Amino acid sequence: MDNQNRKAWLYLLPALIFIAVFLAYPLIDVFIYSFEENYTSASQTYTGVGFHNYSYILHDADFLQALKNTFILVVITVPLSTGLALLISLGLSSIKAVRHLFQTIYFLPYVTNTLAVGLVFMILFQKTDSQEGLVNALLNMFGMSSIDFISGPYWAKMFVLCVYTVWVVLPFKILILTSALASVKQDYYNAAKLDGASSFRICRKITLPMISPMMFYLIITGFIGAFKAYSDAVALFGTDLNSAEMNTIVGYVYDKLYSDGGGYPSYASAAAIILFVIVLTITCINLIVSKKHVHY
Repeated sequence: MDNQNRKAWLYLLPALIFIAVFLAYPLIDVFIYSFEENYTSASQTYTGVGFHNYSYILHDADFLQALKNTFILVVITVPLSTGLALLISLGLSSIKAVRHLFQTIYFLPYVTNTLAVGLVFMILFQKTDSQEGLVNALLNMFGMSSIDFISGPYWAKMFVLCVYTVWVVLPFKILILTSALASVKQDYYNAAKLDGASSFRICRKITLPMISPMMFYLIITGFIGAFKAYSDAVALFGTDLNSAEMNTIVGYVYDKLYSDGGGYPSYASAAAIILFVIVLTITCINLIVSKKHVHY
């Protein structure tokens, strides 16, 4: 190894130590815990090694409900937020005079405290004995009956959670896509216009391929972020998410570790590994698809 390579590894050493201590070791530790049956934190003992923890998790009604909620959240919010962000970014790019003003306005939810935004959504959607809430007031104006979106039927609660999640993640995606659109060379658009290409064709053949790396980045991070959702649900429905039937996989892991029924690190580890495998699988699928549709 020459002097140049030694210097490179020396510069990388702090990052490698950080990754080993805070990423690799915890992941290996969680993987081991997930196979230790009846593990007790106090005595650090267990009764055996096997797949009992995974069997328990996959047959637990609370976990299956959390898995269902998480998948619904992922399937709805990731495509919807990415599509809305693209439309808004295209609109912002066409009004250059006030683009920076609108960028600032759209970015405000991203820097606002998550719980504060959740409180606002509760006020807007919750139905109480003393007030209907703004959303229900609008529904009543159109002759529809009031709906308790916070404590009512499952579909109503999931609707609010999806709207809230899209609202929270939208500003970051708008910022990224607006920057990506600004980096596309104007020469491509000028050449297309000279050839008489329509706006839709320009968007499909020039704009989307040129910003596809950023789109792919947002989709990947969107999937990972949606699978890790927890604070969004807490902000709307409180900490007792199992009773509200609105728990997520991350919330389930937290409950097994720290909640009133917690103290089960083996079950929490098994659920965390299942989440890791799901996220890793979807990420790999996206990487395979990106080879055909992403233009670098």
